[in-house]
Amino acid sequence: MNPTLTIDLNCDLGESFGAYSLGQDEAILPFVTSANIACGYHAGDPAVMKRTVRLALHHGVALGAHPGLPDLVGFGRREMAISPEEAYDMTVYQMGALLAFVRAEGGTLHHVKPHGALYNMAAVSPALAEALAEAVYRVAPEACLYGLAGSALTRAGEKLGLRTAHEVFADRSYQPDGTLTPRRQPGALLTDPAEAEAQVLRMVREGRVRAQSGEDVVIRADTVCLHGDGPHALEFARRLRAALAAADVAVQMPAGLRV
Repeated sequence: MNPTLTIDLNCDLGESFGAYSLGQDEAILPFVTSANIACGYHAGDPAVMKRTVRLALHHGVALGAHPGLPDLVGFGRREMAISPEEAYDMTVYQMGALLAFVRAEGGTLHHVKPHGALYNMAAVSPALAEALAEAVYRVAPEACLYGLAGSALTRAGEKLGLRTAHEVFADRSYQPDGTLTPRRQPGALLTDPAEAEAQVLRMVREGRVRAQSGEDVVIRADTVCLHGDGPHALEFARRLRAALAAADVAVQMPAGLRV
């Protein structure tokens, strides 16, 4: 039977910095279709950005900018009190940096996905969401905006006429309102590969996810995030690709977009 469903698998990459190495970028790239490349604020540096762009192009993986808050120590996962104007400026600055490397290597910027706390803040703040969407629209209007499924960020992108991809997470638990369980709370991360795999398959095939409270939440899944910095990330990527294939789900970047 030919696959009737499709899903994009994206991964946060290029998060090494100077002498510090993080993740398994080269090993995991064959299993994903979109790469979210750190732009130097929460992680990454010029050499890492260049190397990651080249690796992604070599594997035919879509190139995405992954702008975050200026917090290397906290890896961009701590909220900061920023204005919408500051959010816009940070995003334009970081997109510009990655876009330069993408163009220098002969590639195309396929998407933009905010990182960490910036992503979660924009998911619930219409003002921040609109600022980020405006930044993408001004710098790369042909790019796709990746945001938490059903969030203020995807709504802001759609309002501007941007291509948007509603994102779900393989290894994170959900709240009844469709937001992710904050990392500081118990059960925020799914550590059982079988549980994470089952969650992905249900989100993709049924459009539903079980919240921590036990409630079913309706969810749209265009792209699934795989975190590449975990100790078992590569093993899980292999497992998930096999499970999706067995379920007749084709893995490809969002329809209508190209590398």
